[in-house]
Amino acid sequence: MGRCPSCHEWNTFKEMKEASTGRSKKVESFATTAFKDIKALNKNRKPTGLFELDRVLGGGIVKGEVILLTGEPGVGKSTLLLQSLKNLTTLYISGEESAEQVKERADRLSIDVTSFVFSDTLQVESIVKGVEELAKKPDVLVIDSVQTIYTKNVESPPGSVSQLREATASLIRLAKQSGLPIIIVGHVTKEGDVAGPKTLEHMVDAVLNFEGEKISNFRILRAQKNRFGSTDEIGIFEMKGDGLAEVNNPLAFVDEDKKLQVPGKALVGIMEGKRPLFFEIQSLASTSFLPMPRRVVKGVDYNKVLLLLAVIEKHLKLNLSKYDIFINVIGGVDVKSPAADLGIVASIISSVKNVPLSGSSIFTGEVGLLGEIRKIYGQDRIVNEAKRLKFSKPISSLTVRTVKDLSGTILN
Repeated sequence: MGRCPSCHEWNTFKEMKEASTGRSKKVESFATTAFKDIKALNKNRKPTGLFELDRVLGGGIVKGEVILLTGEPGVGKSTLLLQSLKNLTTLYISGEESAEQVKERADRLSIDVTSFVFSDTLQVESIVKGVEELAKKPDVLVIDSVQTIYTKNVESPPGSVSQLREATASLIRLAKQSGLPIIIVGHVTKEGDVAGPKTLEHMVDAVLNFEGEKISNFRILRAQKNRFGSTDEIGIFEMKGDGLAEVNNPLAFVDEDKKLQVPGKALVGIMEGKRPLFFEIQSLASTSFLPMPRRVVKGVDYNKVLLLLAVIEKHLKLNLSKYDIFINVIGGVDVKSPAADLGIVASIISSVKNVPLSGSSIFTGEVGLLGEIRKIYGQDRIVNEAKRLKFSKPISSLTVRTVKDLSGTILN
């Protein structure tokens, strides 16, 4: 076609080459293997030296495992990697920082980096070839970040969907064939999802999310996916001047003045993996002059809060439509367990009625749509741990059966 049908100009068409996918077009042979002939997976783990990280991974790094580490910019992903891998021979490939920048951070954190080898090679074919030709194989390979590497077989720029998918697939083949564990750092979007295709999370063996507010010193490491371990465990760290410090205190997220009694403050106990942890939930109910009262929620699920507000209105005959309600979890962390339901309801009732909760109370339990209080996983351990920590009034499904009972307990 000599003339463009849009602009009506002549000889404006240019020939463009179709982007190659990098895959062979010939038909490959089909091979099968009987399961009885397949050797069992060697799950001997390499501990990193950071117990909180090893806890989340299931005890350490498995041979040939591919781990995707995500988190907000500046949350401490690079710091976590430097501290956790200082005892392992590590090949560190960075497309975002120079060797001098990485070394400067290590010096500031007083980390011995003699076991680290740095590279700024970003073409995945060169990375694979270079790893295979190394005389001394590293214990782990770090890619920081996956959005900066690329494959020569795809013409789109680094960070595009096709580049991410093809480059990650090449790294996974390297890990499975050589047994080399690979940790891939991934960016996140403003919504908190991994930047790029969702298939990236399906391709890797483990997805770890490092979260925490920049205004808070606490950081939480969660496993969203783990083929070689549980996704129930979390790792807790505190960011200090000399790096990340592991936190073992179950009351780390609770205000130092635990016995302070003010309306709207409730302490909740939940199970994170095999250990009970306690969080402080604060609610504020103030008279609203808006046609639609505001509901501002931080740290717990917004839709779950709306559900609990409906339960309170239905079963306690409380008119919450005239209140703006604000709910926050202290410490800048997210509480996802349904065990926090009872504490949320208690803090809302306390704020609306302007009645402080007992400083000796710990709340744990799930609230159903019918207003019943349901037993949650690990309830006995939470109650026993609360008593050990001098909280004499643990409130759960053992002490209250419905939200009416809970209201009576609070107001009396």
